[in-house]
Amino acid sequence: MTLFVPLALFGQDFEMNGTTLVKYNGNATNVAIPEGVTAIGESAFANNESLTSVTIPASVISIGDNAFRGCSSLTSITIPASVTSNGSGAFSERSGLANVTILASVASIGSGAFYGCSSLTNVTIPAGVYSIISGAFYGCSSLTSITIPANVTSIGSNAFFGCSNLSTVVISRKTEIGYNAFPNDVQITYSD
Repeated sequence: MTLFVPLALFGQDFEMNGTTLVKYNGNATNVAIPEGVTAIGESAFANNESLTSVTIPASVISIGDNAFRGCSSLTSITIPASVTSNGSGAFSERSGLANVTILASVASIGSGAFYGCSSLTNVTIPAGVYSIISGAFYGCSSLTSITIPANVTSIGSNAFFGCSNLSTVVISRKTEIGYNAFPNDVQITYSD
């Protein structure tokens, strides 16, 4: 049995299934997800063009596939330390994201998580990440440099491919690099 509860008492238009935010139906530019939400469901905010900022509380542990896909006005986001997984395409396509901060508990960055975020210029990858999945940052054409922490053990195929302005990558020699993980003309500097 699925129960959808609008959280009108929070002054927002949320549909919930237990502690999972299933869908945001509002048109506010700044949204604070209520404390107690543990998961942002698949496509919960997808194609919401009015959303410019979202506050994700420390109670959230997972962000579903395509959760913020196509949010063209969303310019920056901090993924809190409580989040241990983010789904495929979570912030992909047409997103206006320019800055992404991923805090330490995220273990892997999902397939196509930031695919096609052409405004993305700054990404902070924490020491807790061990894997960057295939196509995670594919087509982030404004990204010019990236430092991959030494604890990242693998970078999937095409993870940063299509990042046409990516010129510098700092990475450990121990990191397994997949096919076409980076553009062909990128300069790789080893941190060890």
